[in-house]
Amino acid sequence: MSRHEPVERATPRVGNDTATHPDTDAAAGPDRRAQAAGAGEADGVAAEREDALVAAVVKAIGETGAHAGSVFLRSRDGRSIVLAATCGPAPSLLGGWRLIPVNSPIPVAAAYRSGRTVHLADAGETARRYPQLAVALPYAFGSASVPVRAGQESLGALAVVWGAPAGRPRLSRTQLRRLRAIANRLGTALADLRDRGAAFDYDAATVPVEITAAATPAVRVGLFDWRLDTGAVVADDELCAILGLTPDSFDGRADTLASRLHPGDRVSLRAAAREATADGRVLARRLRIRAADGYRTVELWGRVPEARGEDAGTHLVGCVLDAAGATAVERLRDGLFSLAPDGCVVYGNRSLEHLLGVPIGELLGRHLWDVLPWLSDPAYEDRHRASMVSQQPTTFLAHRPPDRWLAFSLHPDANGVTGRVVPSEPPQPLQPLQPPQPPQPPQPPQEASGRGEGPGESTTASSAPGPGRPPPSAPGPPADRAAPARLGAIYQVLQLSSALTEAVTTDEVCEVVSDQLLPAFGGQHLAVYVIDEGRLHLLFHSGYHDRFLHWLEGKPLDTPLPGMETLTSGVPLFVESQQELTGGSQALAVEGIGAWAYLPLVASNRPVGTCVLGFDEIHHFTTGDRGILTALSGLIAQALERARLYDEKSALAHGLQNALLPHRLPVLPDIRTTGRYLPGTSGMNIGGDWYDVIPTGGGVALVVGDVEGHSVAAAGIMGQLRSAVRAFVTAGHSPGAVLAGTNRLLVDLDPGMLASCCYLRIEPGSDRAHAVRAGHCPPLLRRPDGSADVLELAGGPLLGVDYGSTYPESRVDLPRGSILALYTDGLVEERGSDIDLGIDGLRASLAHAAAGTLDELADQLLRKARHSPHRSDDIALLLTHYRPE
Repeated sequence: MSRHEPVERATPRVGNDTATHPDTDAAAGPDRRAQAAGAGEADGVAAEREDALVAAVVKAIGETGAHAGSVFLRSRDGRSIVLAATCGPAPSLLGGWRLIPVNSPIPVAAAYRSGRTVHLADAGETARRYPQLAVALPYAFGSASVPVRAGQESLGALAVVWGAPAGRPRLSRTQLRRLRAIANRLGTALADLRDRGAAFDYDAATVPVEITAAATPAVRVGLFDWRLDTGAVVADDELCAILGLTPDSFDGRADTLASRLHPGDRVSLRAAAREATADGRVLARRLRIRAADGYRTVELWGRVPEARGEDAGTHLVGCVLDAAGATAVERLRDGLFSLAPDGCVVYGNRSLEHLLGVPIGELLGRHLWDVLPWLSDPAYEDRHRASMVSQQPTTFLAHRPPDRWLAFSLHPDANGVTGRVVPSEPPQPLQPLQPPQPPQPPQPPQEASGRGEGPGESTTASSAPGPGRPPPSAPGPPADRAAPARLGAIYQVLQLSSALTEAVTTDEVCEVVSDQLLPAFGGQHLAVYVIDEGRLHLLFHSGYHDRFLHWLEGKPLDTPLPGMETLTSGVPLFVESQQELTGGSQALAVEGIGAWAYLPLVASNRPVGTCVLGFDEIHHFTTGDRGILTALSGLIAQALERARLYDEKSALAHGLQNALLPHRLPVLPDIRTTGRYLPGTSGMNIGGDWYDVIPTGGGVALVVGDVEGHSVAAAGIMGQLRSAVRAFVTAGHSPGAVLAGTNRLLVDLDPGMLASCCYLRIEPGSDRAHAVRAGHCPPLLRRPDGSADVLELAGGPLLGVDYGSTYPESRVDLPRGSILALYTDGLVEERGSDIDLGIDGLRASLAHAAAGTLDELADQLLRKARHSPHRSDDIALLLTHYRPE
């Protein structure tokens, strides 16, 4: 069997094993047999699912040369993707949370949402495209994430990670294609298993399948069965290899094996056999065997199995252990240790005990930074994390109280880290610049005082000091400082704070909190209450309980309820079960909610609201959970207060702008009009776009304009220009005179802003219009046959450029049943694209739009703009249907 092939699993039985007792099974009747058969089939399908996950992860790593791989599958509620299988570094090193919100701006979630491959070649590309991931993992690595799909259904995502030092090439197209093929086969297999009954209930309680990365064994073990009475030996191929024999040349005799030993140890082998007959076992009997350059030492372990009759005491079964490397390591003066992928110590030599001052027994199975207070600074944990994620060696200095300095070097692979510790001199402080000195005669080279960096050792980029990262040499023992937060907790806080910085409105802040907190801590409900006029009011709610904590709504702050007490005390309240509620609080328990976390939202020493997490079942909040939630509540409060201030200012500004736009267009004979205004999506600034329909004695005037800039001042100028145009039109001026007069007014105001405008006057019954432009986009005309044209009109300069500017008029023929479209450049202008292409695209949309009414047509023309998340400019659109009776 290949080391990468999935291992066949045997399902253990608990209690009465009816499969091995046919009489009992028969007596149980057909119902129990059917139930047992169904349970066995379900277990078998679940095992197939695990094998499919293991095979996909291992093959993905092999095809891409990565050192880590993971499969995330969709959660039960569809809001998250959950870690289902992983190979390589521990999941805690690659983000900390095993549940990732679907809307998270990180590659694996983006691949799941979009159904596309996300390939990040190195740390630079990761920082540019996914800055939040770079905050959590500021190391030199590359990654590729592909969706796991079954047809059109997204089941999850598959991701691989590799160390990406400078110069490492990207994955090739062939490698990416193979990675997608692996994910597609996995998706098909999972869908088939689901149809056969495999459960897909992935949530916070899911334990992922962890696959150990392939590795060369450090210790060789050969097995044997020695018949003491006849001297016959059955040996496996590994034992033959250890002794320097080929399996075909071994004749099955103990004398043949003894011939490979040092002559002085052949007697020891016979003594071991006698010892086994007397004591029943042999422990660590050392033997020297022939080697190419002399002899090397192995250990013999064995026991005599229990037997009755003539076979009693006739067999010795055991193994020969070739651990020469471990023996040599114990002789070194340097401290050597081995860490599992998650950072726990799995081995340390005797010199390590002396250097660290801690018995090896206290280190095994634990993190160095948890056992040794002088290594508890997160900077040291970060070195291990950087080394594992980037797969690059790293070195650092640490101060062991009272006056010893130790140099650590870490050498990683996919299975963990090998570490080396040696004494070192303290780091030298930076010296001030000295004036140039005369050249000195050459001196013989001096030996370095410390052995922290030997030949071939290097330091990763992440070990260099940077913003938020301590220097490699700690400034001294942290004995007088409080115990620092663990690195995983720090990154969780950074990840949420990074997401909150991108949230602008209160709705966006609440969505970020819901998307991040609920999956991270396994919650199902979230409610955010804010204080308004001394009372709590529900701002946001997520979950399927419509009346979750409804009794907090409208309550004054002095009400003796859990959510209120957290605000007055400023201390979070964690209720792990309904049994913890006392007094009147019991009556307020929500049916179906098993646990709560009440987080006071306090910004600038002032309470602004309460954030409540709800759990369907009893939930235990660890000390780490409580600390993280307490820290996050402060970030949420600051973001919420900032967003509420933004909403208030935005509402005021847009209210001003809306007041300057027409609330209702006039109803005119022979003409139908509709207008739309769409504010920009980036920032709070309002714009100067406007449209208007002005009845005149001899027809109707159509106006669309755009004042440059986005500010309250631009909106104010827009209001003045709109009023000026209406005044000139009402006074009976011609179209050219209307724009000339408006231009002179703008120059007189001297606001430092320019404006564009398009003006048409329709004369009913004449089937024609007179149009004039001032640096504005040309109008569009859709004819009754469905064709559409761009009306290339003569035009003058922008309003506000020159006091004496003139604006020539153009005549436009209007077939009966035609539609005119006037618009501002926000509808047709895209960054990096020619505006003429945008105008032609709008013309094509106008020609092919299948709309029953003018309002439906306007909505269709704005559909793309409404769904654009990065549109920065405002849009004004005015449609006119000319249809005289």
